[in-house]
Amino acid sequence: MKKYAVLLTIVFLVSCSSNTSIVNSWRDPKITVTQENFKKVLVVALVKDEASRRITENRIAAANPVFKTSYQYMSSASQLTKEQQLKVLQDENFDGVVTMRLVSKEKETNYVPGTYTGMYYGGFDGMYTGMYGYGFGNWYGMYSPNFYDPGYYQETTSYMVETNIFSLKENKLIWTGTTKSDYVTDLGQTVDAIMQAVVKEMKKDGSLPPK
Repeated sequence: MKKYAVLLTIVFLVSCSSNTSIVNSWRDPKITVTQENFKKVLVVALVKDEASRRITENRIAAANPVFKTSYQYMSSASQLTKEQQLKVLQDENFDGVVTMRLVSKEKETNYVPGTYTGMYYGGFDGMYTGMYGYGFGNWYGMYSPNFYDPGYYQETTSYMVETNIFSLKENKLIWTGTTKSDYVTDLGQTVDAIMQAVVKEMKKDGSLPPK
């Protein structure tokens, strides 16, 4: 059990992003991920774009052999019935499934305020430095480059992603959480950040040991 917990933590703590955070989460109070002692976990990225699906699944699966990509085992999942999909998982000896899906994408416009240097008219730190007698041109030429940086409006896109962990032995959901990610420029790094936030929350709620 401890071995799996360590593996899961190593995989999910690949990188850090201050722009990804947990919005909400839930866990089965009777079961923890550690107790399940997963040995073979299917990773499923529920996205329409095949390239994004493979990037997401590969990012997690490449970190440790315990994780397997769904496109390798369930390439024709949409054509299979629920019973047929479960049979594939049973035949391949999977005991857990991790799914990720994009819940929503929202655009936000925020105002970024300008910056002020804090210099006083008399010179640095409010001390008089003999500026009297100089023309405005000389005074402005000394201070204008660093005096004020105007504010501006910035549009960002926030991505809400749901991560679920299923126990196939118990045949039910044992943990779910939704994360919010801003300033997404690299899908792989965002996946790392999401999983880091997930692990942090799972340690907090007792699904994983604190260390």
